[in-house]
Amino acid sequence: MTALALGGTVLAAAPAYAANIATNPGFEDGLTGWTCSASSGAAAVSSPVHGGSKALQATPAGSDTARCSQTVSVKPNSSYSLSAWVRGGYVFLGATGTGTGDVSTWASSPSAYTQLTRTFTTGPSTTTVTVYVNGWYGQGAYQADDVVLDGPPGQGTPTDTTPPTVPANLAVGSPTATSLALSWSASTDDSGTVARYEVSRDNGAAVSAGAATSYTATGLAENTTYGFRVRACDGSGNCSAYSPPVSGKTTGDDTPPPTDLPERVLVGYLHASFANGSGYVRMADVPDEWDVINLSFGEPTSVTSGDIRFRQCPAAECPNVESEAEFIAAIRAKQAAGKKVLISIGGQNGQVQLTGAAARDTFVRSVSAIIDKYGLDGLDIDFEGHSLYLDNGDTNLANPTTPVIVNLIAALKTLKAKYGAKFVLTMAPETFFVQLGHQFYGPGPNGAADRRAASYLPVIHAMRDDLTLLHVQDYNSGPIMGLDGQFHTMGTHDFHVAMTDMLLAGFPIMGNAANVFPPLRQEQVAIGLPAAPWAGNGFTTVAEVQKAFDCLAKGTNCGPYKPKGVYPKLRGLMTWSINWDRYNGFEFSRNHRAYLDGLG
Repeated sequence: MTALALGGTVLAAAPAYAANIATNPGFEDGLTGWTCSASSGAAAVSSPVHGGSKALQATPAGSDTARCSQTVSVKPNSSYSLSAWVRGGYVFLGATGTGTGDVSTWASSPSAYTQLTRTFTTGPSTTTVTVYVNGWYGQGAYQADDVVLDGPPGQGTPTDTTPPTVPANLAVGSPTATSLALSWSASTDDSGTVARYEVSRDNGAAVSAGAATSYTATGLAENTTYGFRVRACDGSGNCSAYSPPVSGKTTGDDTPPPTDLPERVLVGYLHASFANGSGYVRMADVPDEWDVINLSFGEPTSVTSGDIRFRQCPAAECPNVESEAEFIAAIRAKQAAGKKVLISIGGQNGQVQLTGAAARDTFVRSVSAIIDKYGLDGLDIDFEGHSLYLDNGDTNLANPTTPVIVNLIAALKTLKAKYGAKFVLTMAPETFFVQLGHQFYGPGPNGAADRRAASYLPVIHAMRDDLTLLHVQDYNSGPIMGLDGQFHTMGTHDFHVAMTDMLLAGFPIMGNAANVFPPLRQEQVAIGLPAAPWAGNGFTTVAEVQKAFDCLAKGTNCGPYKPKGVYPKLRGLMTWSINWDRYNGFEFSRNHRAYLDGLG
C-alpha cells in the first residue's frame, strides 16, 4: 500500500471505488442539489474555477460560516473517499451522519486551489450522509469545485426532491446551569415521513435530534445565552430551511463568588522570595491600589515531587527585607483593608509536574501548610513551560487523561473544598497554553506541539465553577490568531481585545468543531500585562490598555478587531509586577486604578 502527504498529514492510498455519487459536483448546474446557509450569498461563479466552467463561491457573514451541503444515498458498512478542490483563507470539507463519526479537514490557500481529502466507513444502518464545505469567520469569500464522493451508491437515487416544511414554534425552556430543552411543532413531508430533525446551536454544525420534536442541549456554560435553529430532513436527504432562531439562557449566579473583591480589580505579583533589578518591596509598602497581591513564588523542591516551599527573600539578596513577624503582620493589615493575599505557585523557573497520586497529595499538604502559616486567602496557579503536559498534552476538555492535568484538577478541587467558598483561586497561563489552541482548530497540522498549545484548557474548564479570576499573560508571546482568523501581535489594544474576546465568547480547539471551550463569566476574566517595558515583551501603553478595556466593556474605541459581544462586567487588570510598577513610577497602578474606578 502506498501513501501520500496531504497538508502535513500522511494518508494511506484509498482502494478503488465506484464513480462519483455526489450530485452536481462541479456546480455546472448552479446550486442544484446543494443547500447553502441563507446569509452566505452562495452562487455558482465562472471565475476562479478549478475544472469546468463553474465553481461554488460563498461568503461567511457574522457567526455564519457559509456552509453548503448535500445529502447523498450510501450503503451501510461501506468505504468512501470524499475530496474537493478549495480556495480561500480557511475552507473546510467534511461529512456528517456517517454512523461511525463525523470527519472533516481544512486548508488555507487564499490564492490557488488545493485539494482536500478524507475517507470514512459508513455504519451498519447508515443509508445517507451529508457532505459539506464551508468557510470560517471573517475570512471573506471562498471557492469550492469538483467535489467527489467516491464509493458505492445507495439503493437508487432518491426520486423525492421536495424538502419537508420548516419546523414551527421552536421554543427553549427548562434551563439548568448546563442544559437547555428545545421543542418544536412537527413538520410535514410529501413522502409522509420526516426522518430526522437537525439542531444548530449558534449557527454551528447541525446535530441530529432523531425523529423526535424535542432536544436537550447539554454541556453548556452557566448563565450564558445560546441561540438555536432547527430544520427537518426526509428519508431522501432533502432538508428544509432552518427555522427562525430563538435563544435561551442557562441558569447560574452572575455575581462573583463570595470573595469580597470589588467589582473592578487590580492584581499584582509581589517579588517576595527573590530579588531582581526592580528592587524589593516590603509587604507593608505595597500601595493601596492593588486588590489582589500574589506572593511570588512558591516553588517545588523538585519537578515531580509536588512538594512546594515558600521562603522570604534572603537578606543577602534583599537588604531591606522585613522579618517574618513583620511580613505576617503586614499581610493581616492588607486583609483588614479588604485586600486578598495569595501564594502563587510556579513562575518561569518553577516547573511542577504532578505525575501521580503521591505528588498530588504532597502538593495539597505543602500548599496548605503555606496558606495556613501565613494566613493567606488563596492560591494562584502560574504553571509555565512543561508543567501541564506529558506525552504530548491533552485537549479533551470534559475527560482529560494526561496525569499531570488530572492530578492538578484533583488537587485544586481538594484545596477548594478544604477552605470553602471564600477561597480565592486564580490562574495566569501563557497565551501559548490557552488561545493558541484555537490557532490549530481543524485536523490539519494537529501534531504534538498543537496539543500542548491547549493543555491549560482542561484545567480551566474543570475549575470554572470555582475559579475567581483568569488573567492570561498577554505578553512574552508570538502572534496569535483571533476569532476573526487574523493574527494579532502583542503591544496593541487589538491584541488584548482579540485574546480576551476568545475567553468571553468561547472558541473551538484542536481538530473537532464539537470540542469548544465554553465562554467564561465576565467577572472571572482580567487582562494580563507587563507593568513596564522592562517587565516583559509586549508592554502596552496606558492609552492602548484603556482603549482595549473600552472596546470590551463599553463597545467603544475598538480598532480593526470587533469582539463578538460587549462585556460590561470584565473584571480588571493583572500585571507583572508590583515591583516593576514601583520601579516605573507607579504608572500602571495609579492610572489604571483611576480608570477602573471611573467605570463604576
